[in-house]
Amino acid sequence: MQDLLQIMQCLRAPDGCPWDRAQTPQSIRRNMLEEAYEVVEALDEDSPAHLKEELGDVLLQVVFHARMAEEAGRFTFDDVVDGICQKLIFRHPHVFGSVEARDPEGALASWEAQKREEKGQRTAADTLDAVARSLPALMRAEKIQSKAAKAGFDWREPGPALEKLTEEVAELNAAAAGQGDPAEELGDVLFAAVKAGRFLGLDSEEALHRCCEKFIRRFRTVEQRADRPLSELNTADLERLWREAKQEQIL
Repeated sequence: MQDLLQIMQCLRAPDGCPWDRAQTPQSIRRNMLEEAYEVVEALDEDSPAHLKEELGDVLLQVVFHARMAEEAGRFTFDDVVDGICQKLIFRHPHVFGSVEARDPEGALASWEAQKREEKGQRTAADTLDAVARSLPALMRAEKIQSKAAKAGFDWREPGPALEKLTEEVAELNAAAAGQGDPAEELGDVLFAAVKAGRFLGLDSEEALHRCCEKFIRRFRTVEQRADRPLSELNTADLERLWREAKQEQIL
């Protein structure tokens, strides 16, 4: 760890790397997101070598931001480590204190209670508002809904959630015809779809990723079967090719 910290200090030094020296917390903000997603991809691949590499890339981002903060006199890498150590001890009173937790659910409840105390969250609305706005929208919607459900604000069965989705689709159709705000209604459809997914035990983010992969596979088949550029085909031809691609992949 000390080697990595020393290397970053050298890169940021006046005689270090011009690119590294020119960076700011905002200029590499997106890098942190990209590296985190690449860790998730390595997990999905179940590739230890890839995971090891991508975890290193995330750690580099942590060290990079900590170094810039230290240069600005805000905090050091040691402060970052100290902070997470204190947080882990505080949020695990069932390990480091006298609270009992007999199963994973009890441990999670204890964690959430400590987190609310730590963050000064006095109401359920405070916990919803604390969900990071930088999360992918589907993931943020799921977390907000889950926290609302823990406060008792939720249906008890899937039926009403699915009916709500149908209702929101109808309102989107009306908005598309000039009776409302299409952007607002589309948001309501997506939020309702996430809610329906939760009741079915599905991860909406993962479901949409799978749908994207399916679309790419079918599109590739359509493109391969077409006898000319897709832009030159009429709608009926495109729909026929799509149905054929769909049927081929089902078989």
